[in-house]
Amino acid sequence: MMRSDDSAGLPNLAGTEWLQRPQTRAVFDALRADGAGVRAVGGAVRNALLGTPVKDIDIATTAPPEEVVQLAKRAGLHAIPTGFEHGTVTVVVDKHPFEVTTLRRDIETFGRHARVTFTTDWREDAMRRDFTMNALYCDLDGVVHDPLGGYPDLIAKRVRFIGDAHERIREDYLRILRFFRFLAQYGDPTAPDPDGLAAARAEKSGLAQLSGERIRNELLLLLSAPRALCALATMQEAGLIEPLLGTPGNVQLAKRLESIEAALGRAPDPILRLAALADAPTPLLKDRLRLSLVEAGRLADAARRDASFDPRTDEAAAKAFIYRHGPDAFVDGALIDWARSDDPSDDRVRAERIALPQRWTPPKLPVRGADVLALDVPAGPKVGRIVSEFEIWWIAAGYPDDPKRLHERLEQLVRDEKSPRRATDD
Repeated sequence: MMRSDDSAGLPNLAGTEWLQRPQTRAVFDALRADGAGVRAVGGAVRNALLGTPVKDIDIATTAPPEEVVQLAKRAGLHAIPTGFEHGTVTVVVDKHPFEVTTLRRDIETFGRHARVTFTTDWREDAMRRDFTMNALYCDLDGVVHDPLGGYPDLIAKRVRFIGDAHERIREDYLRILRFFRFLAQYGDPTAPDPDGLAAARAEKSGLAQLSGERIRNELLLLLSAPRALCALATMQEAGLIEPLLGTPGNVQLAKRLESIEAALGRAPDPILRLAALADAPTPLLKDRLRLSLVEAGRLADAARRDASFDPRTDEAAAKAFIYRHGPDAFVDGALIDWARSDDPSDDRVRAERIALPQRWTPPKLPVRGADVLALDVPAGPKVGRIVSEFEIWWIAAGYPDDPKRLHERLEQLVRDEKSPRRATDD
């Protein structure tokens, strides 16, 4: 039920660091110069109430966008009409951007697009947002306004759509993924809002309309969240992973990886978790999610199966892998290999193998083509072959660095290359 005073009984955020920033105050002061209503909205208010860091600060105002531009310029601030038709102006203060949006209500929606009209009614503006916990507003003096009961939902860790969940999702099908991302970040994925979950399941065919870039960005945020794997398990039960990845998903493998990360004190790695979830991802996943070459390369490295990842193999094999493929590829592959195994998440021997790149840095090959040419080998494929054979010997010998021994071995390879038998073989 709507309260007559939408700030009664709510915490006050006066004195919080982000409200006291000179840049924040400059935007508020500029917009209030002609008496317009101005409030911070959404993530900044939500996070401040939870005591978590505030990054971007979005601002809502009763001033029309044309007036926002004029007020900003009058105050000496830079104003960019980034979404003028929807009432959005980006105001920049000392290189800090603030997205300022005029209060609005939808007249007609077309998926992600809507025809809007501007309003001075804060509740009307709140009604067009996605979740109740994102419809919280805050004045410069720290007074929190909650027109839709978002604060009780926030405290109860209840991610709840505003109004009809089906309608909110049809406005933007990415909200299905956002629903689970918010559950993983702010809610309880084991007890999702029944209406929201039912709507997400019923509307899942709409996920096919989303671009790979948008899915990628939201999915990586979800995979980084504190309760990501609980949320993924709920998504899998609802049949929501396959429409995103083209595979049912291996949530159990991703959970194993999560427990290993925790045991090692590693921060959540969304790309590595994606590799575990996809489980031997195909090249199609790169195109499906519009992954960068670096991200796709990491998925390929993580999917690689190599005996050297297992600590029961000789450490020399692991060093050879690190030398040839790099320490990052080794760690990614070894972590997924550990997750695939039956070894416990706190296995000391596995942890030592993962830490090998911290103890050992691969040396550089001490021979170049110029060294071979200096021994009267003519330029051509023979030079590359000698260097390659030297490298194989050098790795097997444990990366020796004695100049005399190295030179003797190189001379021997050159003699072998020049031998009549080798010439006949060629």
